[in-house]
Formats: sequence, C-alpha cells, structure tokens
Amino acid sequence: MGSVRPDPSSRIHPAPIDHFDRLPDSLLLLVFNKIGDVKALGRCCVVSRRFHSLVPQVENVVVRVDCVISDDDSSSSSSSSDKSRIAGPFSCLFRLVFGGIVKPLQALGQFLGPKRGMASDGLGTGSSSLFVGSGGDDDREMDQGGVTHHSPTQVLRNFNEIRFLRIELPSGELGIDDGVLLKWRADFGSTLDNCVILGASSVVNSKNSLVQESGGDGICVGVGADDNGIIPESFYTNGSLKLRVVWTISSLIAASARHYLLQPIIAEHKTLDSLVLTDADGQGVLCMNRDQLEELRVKPLSASSASKRTLVPALNMRLWYAPHLELPDGTVLKGATLVAIRPTEQSASKKEVSDGSWLLNAFEEPYGTAAKMLVKRRTYCLEMNSF
Repeated sequence: MGSVRPDPSSRIHPAPIDHFDRLPDSLLLLVFNKIGDVKALGRCCVVSRRFHSLVPQVENVVVRVDCVISDDDSSSSSSSSDKSRIAGPFSCLFRLVFGGIVKPLQALGQFLGPKRGMASDGLGTGSSSLFVGSGGDDDREMDQGGVTHHSPTQVLRNFNEIRFLRIELPSGELGIDDGVLLKWRADFGSTLDNCVILGASSVVNSKNSLVQESGGDGICVGVGADDNGIIPESFYTNGSLKLRVVWTISSLIAASARHYLLQPIIAEHKTLDSLVLTDADGQGVLCMNRDQLEELRVKPLSASSASKRTLVPALNMRLWYAPHLELPDGTVLKGATLVAIRPTEQSASKKEVSDGSWLLNAFEEPYGTAAKMLVKRRTYCLEMNSF
C-alpha cells in the first residue's frame, strides 16, 4: 500500500489561525464591561456564538433611554402616539411634576409652621414608562413612529450577572427657565433616605460681567461676611421662598417617580451592587447601593395613592441661602440655595452613615464647591409632611 503524501499546498499556505479565539473569556468580559452600553453589547451578541454566550455575563451595563412614553399613549393608536411625540416626550412627566405643585403651594404655611396634613390628592396622576429603541419581537414592545421600543426591564432581561447599572434619561423631567440652575441627588432604599437640592435663580460664568454689574460689592465668598448668612426680608416677600418650595417639591416628586419605575429591575436582578438613574442634562441623580437595593426587595415601597410614584415620607430639611455666591473658578450663583432633606423618622444607624459626605459630595464640580461654601452659612430648619 502506498503511503499518503501530504498536500504541498498546505505547507505553502497553512490554515489561518484566528488569534482572537485564543483570548481568554475573562479578557473579553473585561472589554465588554468597558463598553457597557446596552445597544453596543446587543450588536456584539450577533458577531459570534462565543460573544452571544459571554455578553449576558457582563457586570457593568449602561442603558440610555430614548424616550419616555406615558402609559395612556402605550395603548393608543400610532396617530395619537405621533401627537404625543410632537408635544414632547416628557409632557407626561411634566404633568406628573407640575400637576402636583398647586396644592403644596397653597399649603406654604405647613412648610414653615406647625404640621398639618398635606393633601396627597393634589399631586399629579400622570404616569409614564421608559423605552429604549431597538429591534425585536417582544409582545410588550412599543412601536412609535416606525421605531420599536423596549422598556429597560425587557432590555436587561438577558443579562444574568449585572452588578453596576446606570440608566440615563434623555433629559431632566423639570422644565426650568434658561439660565436657572436646578440639580438634585436622592438616595433611596424602600423609601427616601436623603436628598440634596442645589438651585440658583441665575448663573454668571464671567468675572468681568459680574464686576461691571456689581463693582465687586455684595459678592458672597465662603461664609459671606456682608450679610452674616442672614436671609434678607425680601426673600419672603418677592416670591423667592415660593420658588424654592416649588423646586423642592418638584425634585422630590421627580425622584420618587424614578424610584417607582425601578421596582421590576431591582426585583429581577438580585446581583446588583449599585444602581444609578440619571439624565443627560445632569439635572437629577437617583442612587441606590447594595444595602438599599436589598432593603427594597425585603420591604416593598409605599406607593402614592394619587400617582405611580413612591410615597414621600415626612421630612426634616435644612436650607442655606446666599444672594450672591462666587466660586473659585469665577462662576457666580445668584440666589444660591442648598436644601438637605432627610425623613423625620429615620433610623439612628442611617443617620450616622448619612451624616457628612452625602451632602458635601452630592454634586460634581464646580457645584460641589458651591455646596461646601453654602453650608458654612446660617442654617434654617424646615419641615414638610408626607405626600
């Protein structure tokens, strides 16, 4: 029998080796975790069977929400959906936030005086859902304007080991005038743990324009020796206090609405260590750590009877105010206001943990510096009933 001779062409042109296949799974998962974006990871799934099996193991996921659609719109025809889109994707949340401001403002005395029951029926009843544009055939998908949308719950269903989740809304819920600063950060467990709100009636970024306007007088740096941190009488009479009540209530309603929407995600993903729900404008940030996430699973939240949001408990608040606040980088906040909020009935352990950094580290620069400067001023203590 003759021996089998090797094919000479195989020696000249050896079979190609895919060096990418030699990379360990752990290294690929490191790359996928750096990518994070859920849409990009979805595209990676269709590259190969190996990628398809690895992507569900990603621990760090970022979901960028394309639009917010009201629950009423989700059951309507495409024509009514088009009208909703024209009116603006956040109209439903605007109804939720600003529909609840009238009665709390009528109860302004409750904000500063003795406690009386705050009418919860004054809060807006609108509700909304978050959707991410993608392809698919899920029976709960939302089709709007020819684009298929899925809720973050649906998008995340195929991920099994998420530890760090960040969800980003396309915009902040609160409609504010141009030039007005309003930022908030809230930490939740089964209910509100704490909230910090920073606002200013206007922001001036040029030192030159400020000096020309005020001649350098009346600018409050640090503690502010000019007014000794005392709120001027005009603050109570010219609508400034009312505006800050609106800011506070609006921010709390927006935060509690976001918290309510996260329930199904938290229940389904028990490996979560951190969850952040923010927006592209940087207006508001809701944060939950591992202990807070577990608390919500064990102790279900209390929902508002008037709308789809978490009930806000009775609150103790501290307020700091400066007519003018100049920051080291030259930014000037006019009517700068900082509000620190915690539940009235909060456990001693949570108070001990939350004292300190939660307030001073709530915002990125330069607004973190603004908070540190404001807390050096005189503190005003306020109370608000549950709503």
